[in-house]
Amino acid sequence: MILDLDIGNTLSKWRLKDTVSSEIRSRGAVWTREEWRPGADIPDLDVVTAVRISSVARKQVLDETVELLRKQVGVVHVAHSTREALGVTCGYEEPQRLGVDRWLGALAGHHLTGGCCSVDCGSAITVDFVLPGGKHLGGYILPGLRLMKESLKLGTRNVAIDPDTEVDTLLAPGRNTVEAVNHGIYMAAVSAVNRLYAEVCDREGVALPLLLTGGDARVVARGLRVPHALWPDMVYAGLEALYPLTAAERAGRLSGAPDQPRVPDLEKLRSGLALTQML
Repeated sequence: MILDLDIGNTLSKWRLKDTVSSEIRSRGAVWTREEWRPGADIPDLDVVTAVRISSVARKQVLDETVELLRKQVGVVHVAHSTREALGVTCGYEEPQRLGVDRWLGALAGHHLTGGCCSVDCGSAITVDFVLPGGKHLGGYILPGLRLMKESLKLGTRNVAIDPDTEVDTLLAPGRNTVEAVNHGIYMAAVSAVNRLYAEVCDREGVALPLLLTGGDARVVARGLRVPHALWPDMVYAGLEALYPLTAAERAGRLSGAPDQPRVPDLEKLRSGLALTQML
């Protein structure tokens, strides 16, 4: 089995992948601050032959995790953001400062669609752009839905946005404080993604496929004006592309890859952008 780890600052997600069939056998998550001990919420390391890690947690957390895993598993791959990988050139002046989850998302997106706009809707919302030739332009970091809500300190932090709510409802004025907060932060998030996508595509002269991942991707996606695809395993797919360990991965078939989303007509995109700039 292959253990894939996506270690965040607060939550660490994992999955077990069959080395032969490439099927995902199980998934889970634990708080990053907890010590790594196999149990009810953590896979049995006795069945693991290789580990692939993406981590944006503190260096100490990563170092301790790697040290523990290397005592029990023969192969441990730790992803890092680099100047170039898999035909993609990092747009950061200091590539090592780019969050590796963003880098892996960009690599996976480029592998699937060539140029792409990859959006990760987690604690923060990150938006990265890769041109068809593999040039990563850099990106944007915005507070995620929960962070925006917590910053208001209005006692609504634990009232989540229902992802099944009709988008027209989420964009309408709220009729109580909870609705006003939820609808306001939702409007801020989707408006930002819509505008950033249109602005960059206009400036670069190319409409890019739009891919979304992260815990809030489904709800954010419902408010977007352009075609898009959801790819929950996009960070894991970046690990697969960087460290292919199964026959399917070596053949370029990445986990959960969606159908390539169609791209909007660039001139229509520019017309819509021009209208918003007049308002």
